[in-house]
Amino acid sequence: MPIERTIEEAAETIRSGGVVAYPTEAVWGLGCDPFDEGAVHRLLAIKQRPVEKGLILIAATLDQLKPLIDVSAVPTERLTEVLSSWPGPHTWIMPATVQAPRWVTGAHRGIAVRVSQHTIVVGLCQAYGGALVSTSANLSGQPAVSEQAALDPALLARVDAVVPGATGGLDRPTAIRDALTGQSLRD
Repeated sequence: MPIERTIEEAAETIRSGGVVAYPTEAVWGLGCDPFDEGAVHRLLAIKQRPVEKGLILIAATLDQLKPLIDVSAVPTERLTEVLSSWPGPHTWIMPATVQAPRWVTGAHRGIAVRVSQHTIVVGLCQAYGGALVSTSANLSGQPAVSEQAALDPALLARVDAVVPGATGGLDRPTAIRDALTGQSLRD
């Protein structure tokens, strides 16, 4: 069982290539440094998720995402909609820049991103100093969990730290929409 860590300790674990579990707006998540290919592949192995599917990135501010997303490629009216939804529980597929790692975007040309308002997520991104990978803390195909006590012990045995806390109370994972078209990909 991994040790519970403060936000600052978990951020140091991430900087050292670790994978952490933490609460998000609706479910518990797994996170790591999106630029650390080894950490991302380890997270994918823990989750049993193929790299081709891509991953969501979370951030405390838009500035943390700017190196990874091409806001200039998004039509003005769509960009206004995206920016007005943040911070908040809204995930958008944005055009990815060349700096966006392929082990994060997977087989896609865009990248799923969210500027969160969840206190722990914001604190973790601020302490780490950038955007983080965020995927539900469950094995692929299994239901996501909204309480720390419901996390799979086998999954927990493979992560490096847990940031204790509560989810934001949403009853399901955040919606995902395409920033270019507005199309809903997950309600």
